[in-house]
Amino acid sequence: MQKIININLNIFLTLILLLSMNGCVSSGNYYVLSVASQPTTVYANKSRSIGVEKVTVPGYLYKREIAVAKTSNQISLLNGAVWGEDLDAGLTQRLISFLQKKFNEPNVYGYPWGMDRQPRIKVKVHVTRFIAQGDRVYLNANWEVENMRSHKRNAKLFSTSVPSQSDAGSIVNAMNRAFGKLEEDIARGVKLFN
Repeated sequence: MQKIININLNIFLTLILLLSMNGCVSSGNYYVLSVASQPTTVYANKSRSIGVEKVTVPGYLYKREIAVAKTSNQISLLNGAVWGEDLDAGLTQRLISFLQKKFNEPNVYGYPWGMDRQPRIKVKVHVTRFIAQGDRVYLNANWEVENMRSHKRNAKLFSTSVPSQSDAGSIVNAMNRAFGKLEEDIARGVKLFN
C-alpha cells in the first residue's frame, strides 16, 4: 500500500512540475482585436436591423501565435506573441459592436439569427490578407451588403496598409487601425445601401 502511495505521489509531483514548466514556457503576451473602435461620427438611426455573418479570415490567423510575412510566400511566427482569442469570432463581435455604435442601433446581431430576428440588411465580410510584412500591416478584404427583402446586393473590394514597427505590440496596434478603416468602409456602405 505504501508503495502505491509513493508511486501516486511521484506521479502527482511530476505532473505539478510539468504543469508549472508549461506555464513558464507558454507565458507571453496575449493580444486581442475584438474591442470595437469608437466611431468619429454617428449616422442617423433609420431603425434598420443589421445581421452580420461570421467574418472569415485566412488560415494563418487561426493559429494562436501571431504570424508575420517574411516574403509573399513565407510566413513566420512571433515568439511570445499570442492571440488571446479566435480572430474570426473576435472580429465578428467587434464589427457588430462598431455598427451598433455607428448607427446608434441596438438591433445589430450575429448569425445565426432566428426567424423572429430576421435582419433587414445582412453584412458579409471575407478577409483575404491581414498580416505584417516589412514595415507595414496589410489588410485586403471583400465585403457585401444585402437587402434581405429585395435581395439587392452591393459588393466591394477593400485594401489598406498601415505603417508598423516589427514588434508584436506595434503590429497589433497597426492591425487594429487597419480593421478600423475596414469598419468605417462597411458602415458607409450600409448607410448608402437602400
